[in-house]
Amino acid sequence: MGKLRSFLITLDSSQDVYFAGQTISGKLVVELDAQMHMREIRLKFKGVADVHWTETETTGTGSNQRTETVSYTAHESYFEQRVPVYGKGVGMGEDNCLPPGQHVYPFTFQLPPNIPSSFEGGEGFVRYSIKGTIDKPWKFDHDTKRLFTVASPLDLNEYPNAANEVQNQKQKFICCCCCKSGPLSGMIRLNRSGFVPGETLAFITEILNMSSRDCTPCVRLCMLTLLHATSKTKTLTREICRQMHDTVLPGDSEVWSASLTQIPPLPPSFLVGCSIIDINYVLELVLEPSGPAYDLHVPVPVIIGSVPLVSVFRQYQTQYGVPSIHEAPPPAFPSTEAPPPAFPSTEAPPPIVSSAPSELPPPSYSECVFGKTNIREVDDTEYTRGEMNYAPAYAYYDWSKQTQFK
Repeated sequence: MGKLRSFLITLDSSQDVYFAGQTISGKLVVELDAQMHMREIRLKFKGVADVHWTETETTGTGSNQRTETVSYTAHESYFEQRVPVYGKGVGMGEDNCLPPGQHVYPFTFQLPPNIPSSFEGGEGFVRYSIKGTIDKPWKFDHDTKRLFTVASPLDLNEYPNAANEVQNQKQKFICCCCCKSGPLSGMIRLNRSGFVPGETLAFITEILNMSSRDCTPCVRLCMLTLLHATSKTKTLTREICRQMHDTVLPGDSEVWSASLTQIPPLPPSFLVGCSIIDINYVLELVLEPSGPAYDLHVPVPVIIGSVPLVSVFRQYQTQYGVPSIHEAPPPAFPSTEAPPPAFPSTEAPPPIVSSAPSELPPPSYSECVFGKTNIREVDDTEYTRGEMNYAPAYAYYDWSKQTQFK
């Protein structure tokens, strides 16, 4: 079993969600079955963005041709601070002996302003962590790690285009046996482009199939992640959800109006504050002809925010019979000058700091729809404790719950 019974980091906020400028408070807990010699115990607070991917590239010609693997990387550091809590770093010298029992070291750390939201995207991430280390002479160190989410609010009311209608239309000709048939065309329209997780996406499409092939339509919501390395940019497309429609026969037309399922918890558009990762969203009509042919893609841009449009919020208020906005108490915004209060799991999560009117309700926070990812890094060892699978949490509005408006 060894001397170290437990070594962990606890946070005073049960949500593990913080905003730029807020103060994080928690405890580092060390529990020993027997005394342990060590230099010190320290904490490291870190916020970074990393991009890394590899590609196989061929260079040269003829007998000089060769294939090699090329790595593309980029890195941003938002903060990194080490804080000793016991031993050498607090003036106790190099040789220290911690007695058996439980030892608790409270800590606070203020996040810098203007840092981007947490994001986990496989080949690129924005990650915030707290790491505890027991530094032992002549032996391996003990580490424990805890990740937390930074939520950088994206207020749709600050983007004029978010409330505007968007539409797009395209057409293509399908060639078959050297003969070109009539065009396949599609149009998709949204009455606005700005949404928050929890809302539904209502769309209208028009499909005209003048080709000689059957055509299967679908509408899908996709996240486009742009990874910017020093000399190259890579775009990843990830489908979030889709809705299918009946086949449109040759010579037929169709007007299709429907709504996608509720938008799941997602990172906000643009990933403001990060210069090596961009996030965009599109809703696209996809027309798939039968047989060998390329699909027709008709995209429109969508902005995913964390603060809803005031006009949309008022519509939901009316729909669910909530009292007048003037009767709703304004939420308390978090302070950037003192540690935030603890939020028990039975109470509301912290509200979003926004320039929008104070009648807007605070959201819930839910794990990202893409689920957990392994967050073990190169400086983590087999002795590093803590949960190594992690997913950031994002704002989510369940408009059907009236308690959000009260």
